[in-house]
Amino acid sequence: MKALDRKLIRDLWLMRGQALAISLVIASGVATFILLASTMDSLKLMRDSFYREYGFAEVFSRLKRAPEGLKERIEEIPGVELAETRVVADIRLEVSGFGEPVSGMLVSLPPERPAHLNRLYLRQGRLPDPDRDDEAVLSEAFAEAHGLGIGDTVKAVIEGRMKELSISGIALSPEFILQVRPGALSPDFKRYAIVWMSRDAVEAAYDMEGAFNDVVASLSSGADPSRVIAGLDELLARYGALGATTREDQVSHRYLTEEFNQLERSATIFPAIFIGVAAFLLNVVISRTVSTQREQIAALKAFGYGNFAIGLHYVQLMFLIVIAGTAGGLAAGVWLGTRLSELYMDFYRFPHLLYDLRPGVVIIASAITGAAALAGTIFAVYRAAALPPAEALRPEPPARYRQTLLDTLGYGRVLSQPSRMIIRNIERRPIKSLLSIIGISLAGAILIAGIFFNDAIDFLVDVQFRLAQREDMRVTFTGPVSWTALYGLEGVEGVYRAEPARSVPATLRFRHRSYRTAVQGVAPENRLQDLLDTDLNPIEVPPKGLVLTDHLGSILGAGPGDLVTIEVLEGAKPVVEAPVAMLVKQYIGVSAYMDIDELNRLAGEGRAVTGANLVIDRARLPAIYGELSGMPRVAGTAVRTDDIRNFYETQAEVFLFFTFIATLLAATIAFGVIYNTARIALSERSRELASLRVLGYTRGEISYILLGELAVLTLASVPLGFLFGRGIAAYMVNELGSDLFRLPLVIDTSTYAMSAAVVLGSAAVSGLIVRRRLDRLDLVEVLKARE
Repeated sequence: MKALDRKLIRDLWLMRGQALAISLVIASGVATFILLASTMDSLKLMRDSFYREYGFAEVFSRLKRAPEGLKERIEEIPGVELAETRVVADIRLEVSGFGEPVSGMLVSLPPERPAHLNRLYLRQGRLPDPDRDDEAVLSEAFAEAHGLGIGDTVKAVIEGRMKELSISGIALSPEFILQVRPGALSPDFKRYAIVWMSRDAVEAAYDMEGAFNDVVASLSSGADPSRVIAGLDELLARYGALGATTREDQVSHRYLTEEFNQLERSATIFPAIFIGVAAFLLNVVISRTVSTQREQIAALKAFGYGNFAIGLHYVQLMFLIVIAGTAGGLAAGVWLGTRLSELYMDFYRFPHLLYDLRPGVVIIASAITGAAALAGTIFAVYRAAALPPAEALRPEPPARYRQTLLDTLGYGRVLSQPSRMIIRNIERRPIKSLLSIIGISLAGAILIAGIFFNDAIDFLVDVQFRLAQREDMRVTFTGPVSWTALYGLEGVEGVYRAEPARSVPATLRFRHRSYRTAVQGVAPENRLQDLLDTDLNPIEVPPKGLVLTDHLGSILGAGPGDLVTIEVLEGAKPVVEAPVAMLVKQYIGVSAYMDIDELNRLAGEGRAVTGANLVIDRARLPAIYGELSGMPRVAGTAVRTDDIRNFYETQAEVFLFFTFIATLLAATIAFGVIYNTARIALSERSRELASLRVLGYTRGEISYILLGELAVLTLASVPLGFLFGRGIAAYMVNELGSDLFRLPLVIDTSTYAMSAAVVLGSAAVSGLIVRRRLDRLDLVEVLKARE
């Protein structure tokens, strides 16, 4: 073994504590990158595989009723490769032992063959017998939520008639990977189901023999979707079509896309921050570690080793640390990525878990950390090796000692001699002190960036579900109904108040931009749902004009005073212009609002409502459910507390997983940075501190001098970490916003306190370890080392 190789092993052993701390910093950055990137790739792989193998359609259109013979004309539209017609309807279900109402979507299946598009993946059982009208396939998420299996039965209210259905199969569909009720914010597997029955049975139930009300289609290679949609809309306009949409607007796909976009941005932002911070810290730590071996480098040069051999030696030393950190980060990232993918499988229903760790992800993570380590090592070694051996072997000349700022201001006398030493040492090495402060503050900043999601989600839920929405229950009707339906709801025992709700699907256009959404009608006398201005103060909806959420205004590029075109997608489909009256703040969803009478006039359907918001006696909730289930026009209900719980169980659960991981990794980085800062300070100043001991200073005093400096640097880093953390959080809020929800920039005092506590705690632990080493300092050995 060569001498340098033996030195390499010896150095690694001597600096094992520092090497471990640096490896942990690297591992934290690599693990974050692997975790997010591999989870993103895995979800995309599972989605694309499911779409491809089970023929997920690319164009969708709902209508009232059209003859089956129209299918051939649909397939003749240029760009349409294959079209299938279906009968789709909203239904209500009753599950034995579950007292709450369940809404669902009933989808017909071709009678004599499997569908070509949106085929089912049967997890259990078989498709319904075409000759039986009482068999159905249930969506897996709903069946699991209620413990239903093959042969069990559920009751369904189909077209006003109660029917008992026998479960013949449990299935997944690429159309319902995320099984979420239209208009809901998050999935509710217990209260929303997808039910598939044979086409003949559904046609008979809805009197749709020889007709359809839903069409799906795939596109030919290179087809222009907009031209296909235009052709489909033109063909189906007379049959009450609501307007064809591409896959991008399909509910499940849209939610998935938003989630994936958010995850993809997280997979870019988090690792960039972690690895960027880790790279910075790595450079600081490595360059200072190498500089402490300045005399060893000079000695090697004096014995004939060239600059290349010395540089290669230190590069090998650092690469061994980097490899250990990268390997640890890779293992941790794969384990965490698998766990996160499994967590997503609870919400996204794919046939199989396919974990995908691409070689490119590993190469990128390794290359970034390796390049950061190399840059830090080469620069530091070159600087040390550039010195002539005779000069480098001599101790560094003492720094020029001047009066400190405190001395100049006349406050130096109030400080003890050790305290003045601390101030003086910080002042004479301002760059080194500043880098230490920045390094520690970045560790604190990462903690804030990881924890603030909790604060943001709590604030979002508080604003959306407690400040803006105060109803106990929302009722949705099967379609627009007369205003008098409210009186029927208010007549239910236990219902104290019923307020109208109106929703009209529409496409809003401003200049070259457009967005498909629903315009919500708000009655001036409503008190259960408030619109909030950008300062979160409640406002009244104006009698004229359109109120846009700030996010929708940003999408359209429209503001107060601008004329927006409203293309209504139901009824007579009028196209009108309305001025934007104001913008309101809303963190969830993308909506527009109008006075309900003005909206009804616009839709041309008289005084109608599509739902109601209720204040109820929660003690009578089961009885209210029973009353509502007997109303044929009631399509579904939603309880606000259930919405909050579902939101936390879906969106928040994933964010909280990120928060836990980010906190854990950030705490590791904080400890790694501070421990290395303390250890390097001890290495750099051991001779000085030993000299002070010989001159009569006690162990406590020299510990105070060394650890006092660390304490000053740490305390100075805390407020800077707050600023960095808020800046990173602001950047993430801006980048992670989506149509589903936008996170507010809210950071609680407890989050700042947590960040400071972790940093100060890490500093205390590091200080105790260094103090232990300081107490065991061999004065004779240290002082004779340079003789």
